[in-house]
Amino acid sequence: MTPSARTAPEPFRFRDCSLTIVSLGRSARNLRELRAELSAVPTGSIQHHFYDALLRPSFDDREYRNDFAAWTRRMLRDAPLAERLSVIDPLDCADFEDLRDRLIEVVEERLAEGVWHAEVPEGMEFRFLRSQLVFFDTGARASSIQELREMLPKTTTGSVFYHFVNARFRSPERRDDYSTWLLGLGDEGKAIADRLRRIDFQLWSLSETRGRIAAVLSGADGRVVA
Repeated sequence: MTPSARTAPEPFRFRDCSLTIVSLGRSARNLRELRAELSAVPTGSIQHHFYDALLRPSFDDREYRNDFAAWTRRMLRDAPLAERLSVIDPLDCADFEDLRDRLIEVVEERLAEGVWHAEVPEGMEFRFLRSQLVFFDTGARASSIQELREMLPKTTTGSVFYHFVNARFRSPERRDDYSTWLLGLGDEGKAIADRLRRIDFQLWSLSETRGRIAAVLSGADGRVVA
C-alpha cells in the first residue's frame, strides 16, 4: 500500500459554513471615536473585522490584514497607523480580549503622537459589525491523501474558511483541520502538514488560499495557485 493510499482512522469530514452579518449600530468617524468603540464592542465584533470578514463576497483585497487597518488607510489617510494595525496577528494573541488590547494599544500610541485626523464624512464611518456563522456537514468524506487532494479544489470558500481559518481559533495548537487529520497518516501526512503551516491565510482571499492548499497537496510548496 502506498503512503498516499493509507487510510486514516476516521475519514476527513468536509464541513462548510455560511455567514450572516449583523450591524451593532455603533460607528466611529475619527480615531478617538474608534478608540472608544474598541473598548465597548463585544469581542465577536473584533473577531468579525479580523477574520470572519474573509467570508464577505466583496472581501477580495488583502492589501491590509483587517478592516481596522483598511479603514484607517482609506478613510483617515493614515498609512503609518494602517501598517501598524495590519501587522497585528490574532494568532499571536491569547484570545480576542488580548487582541482587543493590542488594537487599543496601537491606536492610543498613534493618538499620543499628536497626529491630526479629520473626521470622515457621513457615510464613511467605521461601522462595527459582528457575524453569525452557521456550520454544517456536507456529507463529503476523504479516506486518503489522494482523495483529499482530489476533493479539496472542489470545496467552497466557506469550507476552506471553516477548516483552515476558523480551525486555528478552535485548536489549542492553532492548527488547521487538514493538518490535524494529516498528522495521523504517517510521514507523508506530517510532511504535508508542515508545508500547510507555512501558508498565511491573512495574505490571501479564501479562493487563493484554497489554491495554495491544493498546490501543497499536489506536491508544490504552496506558492503556485492551482
